[in-house]
Order: sequence, then C-alpha cells, then structure tokens
Amino acid sequence: MYNLFRRKTRIELLKERYRSLMKRSFELSVKNPEKSEKAHQQADKLLQEIQYLSIMHADK
Repeated sequence: MYNLFRRKTRIELLKERYRSLMKRSFELSVKNPEKSEKAHQQADKLLQEIQYLSIMHADK
C-alpha cells in the first residue's frame, strides 16, 4: 500500500525514460536509422547520469 503513494526517485524516473528511449530506438532502427541513432545517443546520456547518481547515492 505504501508504494501506491510513494514518489519516484530521480533515478527511477531516469530509468523509465531510458527504457522508453531504448525501445523507441529499437523500433526506429528498421524504418529510420538516423532517428534511431539519435534516440540511442540520448539514452546513453541518461545512462551516464543514472550511473553517476547511483555512485553518488552509494557514497552516502
């Protein structure tokens, strides 16, 4: 019941955004490789931020 009202952390939100970008990149890979590459690059930037925040959170 607690999870129903709990706010998502920044890392959780970034992970959801990362998953959606990777899914979009995969779907676009056949139709439009340029857009697929752009989405993949954005996802990579998000992954770097997720890793950075995870490391910073682990230090606490």
